[in-house]
Amino acid sequence: MAETNQTKYTEAFGAFAPALTVEELDSRIAKILEERFEKNNTREVKKFLHSTIDLTTLSGTDTEEKVAQLVASVNDFEGTEDVPSVAAICVYPNFVKTVREILTAEGVQVACVSGCFPASQSFPEVKIAETALAIAAGADEIDIVLNLGAFLAGDYLEASTEIEEQKATARGAHLKVILETGALRDPELIRRASILALFSGADFLKTSTGKEFPGADLRAAYILCSVLREYREKYGEVRGVKFSGGIRSAEEAVKYYCLVEAILGEEWLDNRLFRIGASSLVESLQQEILG
Repeated sequence: MAETNQTKYTEAFGAFAPALTVEELDSRIAKILEERFEKNNTREVKKFLHSTIDLTTLSGTDTEEKVAQLVASVNDFEGTEDVPSVAAICVYPNFVKTVREILTAEGVQVACVSGCFPASQSFPEVKIAETALAIAAGADEIDIVLNLGAFLAGDYLEASTEIEEQKATARGAHLKVILETGALRDPELIRRASILALFSGADFLKTSTGKEFPGADLRAAYILCSVLREYREKYGEVRGVKFSGGIRSAEEAVKYYCLVEAILGEEWLDNRLFRIGASSLVESLQQEILG
């Protein structure tokens, strides 16, 4: 039975295009940026990128007062000029209630990390209980981390089952699965993790936690977008993508926009399918948009 279960996943991996080499990735990314960066490095694109941000505070020193101030900054900014609000505010589960009670900005989602973020190292029952409590507190979106220990050991069934159970627990909330691409590093591992997460019910593929390992990079972004496009072509299902960890400048954000536009197309240029997890990026974008 175990061998049959593993075969199911290896067959899924084999159904998608093989991973590109690092050299091939760099070449394709360079070509996309050469063709698209200048025309997309505009105020209008930066306004859109502002609307894709999951404004995040995930520090061990977070307090209710700090979270409340962050939410207030989003409430106060709403309606400034013609710049849209951020997409979501992302916090630890114990602060979901605080965000829900204070947030008044229209259309901004309440997101939180869960499942024993950032390492995903605990009992499955603990991860599920945390997600259930976050949903009960009012979370609209749940960001969990792929069980890297199980995945890297080749136990795809365990890694997949955890995602499926978290998805069921999240009910109608969007589930973003963090692949921790900076830990995986190898394009083939990132490709496999993307496929496994999609087959397990992920609503979004997300690059990184921004904690122990390197954050998002353009190579990982290219791989995630390519798998999402192929998944759409094969199964007719559209899932989202989120880049997080270390994206601090408007210029960096525009590069990710270029990849999404080139690989996934205009359908994904919508904050219901395209997110950037950041804290300092907001200030950079606002400076460039508002002068």
